[in-house]
Amino acid sequence: MSDKIKETAPQYGDLIDLPDHVVGEIVDGEQYVNPRPAAPHARASSILGTEITGPFDRGRGGPGGWWILFEPELHLGPDVLVPDLAGWRRERMSTIPDVAFFEIPPDWICEVVSPRTVRLDRTRKMPAYARHGVSFLWIVDPTAKTLEAFALHNGSWKLDSAHGADDTVRAVPFDAIELDLSVLWLE
Repeated sequence: MSDKIKETAPQYGDLIDLPDHVVGEIVDGEQYVNPRPAAPHARASSILGTEITGPFDRGRGGPGGWWILFEPELHLGPDVLVPDLAGWRRERMSTIPDVAFFEIPPDWICEVVSPRTVRLDRTRKMPAYARHGVSFLWIVDPTAKTLEAFALHNGSWKLDSAHGADDTVRAVPFDAIELDLSVLWLE
């Protein structure tokens, strides 16, 4: 489980003061601090980001039209969130601003869960992303070897599809290409 640090309302300065080897977030007025990702998590997010960036961010073998970023810091209202991957449609964010954090909610978020972060990601961050109008959310679990794709409907997440192990999938909003999930997992 993630470590809740403060019982009083945290401020952004509390996150800035954290050591570099941790990731700090503020969700629903509470500060959470987690260590940097372990190998299974890092592998899944790195390969997934690479697979999506080519066709969607760079337009190589796919439709383009997106900005895909690894671990962007998001300031969405009072929440400070750091998803593993995020994507903005270029029609909503025409250029990537030269900023330390983003205030425009992404169109897509991917959280790669670990045993330590799964509760935070599912019970606190998913509702926060819904409140801020993120349209699509993926939960990738390298331990269970699964990908769940959610779409926002009337302010709530609806499971669009669930996939596992060595499936080859088309998952919204990146269903223009097939993803081979087997390349995401450590042996």
